[in-house]
Amino acid sequence: MLVASNISKAYADRTLFREIDVSVSAGDRVALIGANGSGKTTLLDILAGETLADGGTISGRRNTTVGYLKQEPPPFAGKSLLREVLEANGDAVELSDRITETRHALSSAGCEREQHELMDRLSVLELGLEAVGGEDRDYEAKAILSGLGFKETDFARDMSEFSGGWVMRAELARLLFRQPDVLLLDEPTNHLDLEANLWFEKYLASFQGGVMITSHDRAFLNQVANRVLAIEPGEAVHHRGNYDDYLVARERALEIKEAAAARQEREIQRQMRFVERFRYKATKARQVQSRIKQLEKMEIIELPRATRKVRYSFPEPARSGSDIITLTGIGKSYGDNAVYRDLNLALERGDRVALVGPNGAGKSTLLKILAGVLPVDVGERKLGFNVATTYYAQHVLDLLNPGNTAIDELRAAAPAESEQNLRTTLGGFLFSGDDILKPISVLSGGEKARVALAKMLSQPSNFLLMDEPTNHLDIASREILADALGDYKGSICLITHDRTLIRQVANKIIEIDGGRARVFPGDYDNYLYRKQQESAEAPQVANPDDTQTAPSKNGSGGRKSRRTLTPEQEQQRALTRQARKLAERIDEIGVAISDREAKSAELESLFANPDQFNDRNQLEATGERYRVLKEEEQSLWDEWERLSEEAEDIDRILVGLKTD
Repeated sequence: MLVASNISKAYADRTLFREIDVSVSAGDRVALIGANGSGKTTLLDILAGETLADGGTISGRRNTTVGYLKQEPPPFAGKSLLREVLEANGDAVELSDRITETRHALSSAGCEREQHELMDRLSVLELGLEAVGGEDRDYEAKAILSGLGFKETDFARDMSEFSGGWVMRAELARLLFRQPDVLLLDEPTNHLDLEANLWFEKYLASFQGGVMITSHDRAFLNQVANRVLAIEPGEAVHHRGNYDDYLVARERALEIKEAAAARQEREIQRQMRFVERFRYKATKARQVQSRIKQLEKMEIIELPRATRKVRYSFPEPARSGSDIITLTGIGKSYGDNAVYRDLNLALERGDRVALVGPNGAGKSTLLKILAGVLPVDVGERKLGFNVATTYYAQHVLDLLNPGNTAIDELRAAAPAESEQNLRTTLGGFLFSGDDILKPISVLSGGEKARVALAKMLSQPSNFLLMDEPTNHLDIASREILADALGDYKGSICLITHDRTLIRQVANKIIEIDGGRARVFPGDYDNYLYRKQQESAEAPQVANPDDTQTAPSKNGSGGRKSRRTLTPEQEQQRALTRQARKLAERIDEIGVAISDREAKSAELESLFANPDQFNDRNQLEATGERYRVLKEEEQSLWDEWERLSEEAEDIDRILVGLKTD
């Protein structure tokens, strides 16, 4: 439905991507991934026709419609929420208005001929309206809005009453209601809670058109995507499968690339040894020049830089008492809206809690109460012995000093820490080299978030409270945050719609709904299982990630059972053994060659000063010894080249077997 060929885009001296091919057909769910700044949004702009590419072509099937969700909230014209969604389908609105006008004209028509003409026109218009949704349009629009978290009382509210996040949900509802042939979605999950995310996944599973989507939610991409387009440094990689499938394939491709680079390095060393050995030998001049030209033409294999896991050395927090915090009889209202009445909750040392529940249920309110930044109307908040809290919310980005550098911010937060530890911490959050000296004022939103997180984790607290810490973070940064929280020694309470982070961090789930806080000991998958069991009376959608976390059943208590190898696997094992033996022999030959070369060099120094020999017989004997050493050296070199070629042939066969 949508095909782009050889698309290139650059700004000034920075090339985002070059000659990318993209296709989106019905049923495709393409995950567009890449580091922040790699050009994902720019590519979506180009596909949507809002930005011109520097080169390439875009084509599509005739009458193909494209819907594009941007990250910025769109302007609305002061209408109600439901009206804005309904008017997204312009044809239906026009037909509906014309039907109303025709019915009005029919009611006042005078002659029979005019009535017949109006009846015929009304019939045609009603058939047209039925073709684009008919009278079910209101029901469909309300179903989409409800799925995205809007309440029925919201439908008649003016759009100006909604915050930016809800405006983005309304724009997503408009796009889904239009049902274009191709959906281009830039971070649609940023403003969705867990429940809306799950509904959206189900919707996309039944959507008939094609989808290209960017998201930092790994679990969402795994559930939705059946193709991946990764914008990587210097290339665009296409892969069939979801995000985790792509990671496995990328790891395998990296292994193959590393093997190819190692073979290339061995070849370069072999050729250079030949060149150095025969550079000044007239009889080998032609071969030497030939090999030098081969080396000059060789395209060096460059290995991609991979983000490595960093072990953090955060300040060891002081040990707290067993009870971290206790809430007793808590009541909190906003005007007439009572969020909590008689809330009781206790957290213990070692708890790593994820607060879950629909938007508006009171998760952020509870987190602020726990952090002590929001006073309660009634009840008691009691911190445990020696508990020191640190609270992270989106406003902390505004508290960074624009004139400070990243390392200045960490120095202020942890003055007792060494400069090296502060630099290591920032390195773990993807700040390298002179990046740590950039002023906060020039950093992107994601970079500021990483500074704020590093600053928070560098403080000697033992109870972290975090409200959506993954906002503005790409997948690599989220993985680093998960690593950091894994190394943190204190207790944690967080709100996030990133299910991957919840799975990696939480050992207790607290569900907030209807002013109640229900505690579910155990991880997120255990919570989902419990919820499904409780909701047996209603049809439930199996959690998309259950299959990934289910234990293997191989009938051997979790241990891998021995299996019969295929002929290809037997061949691979035999070749691997042969390659190992060849490598050992090549190393032995290298040592022997070095030994002969050293002894030959000693004799050559003797020949340079013949007065050291006592008589002619000693000179002749030494000359014979030198001749034998050089023959042995030549024989060893011949064997080294022959075995090196055999080893390279085996490597090529092994790579072929792995890629089949």
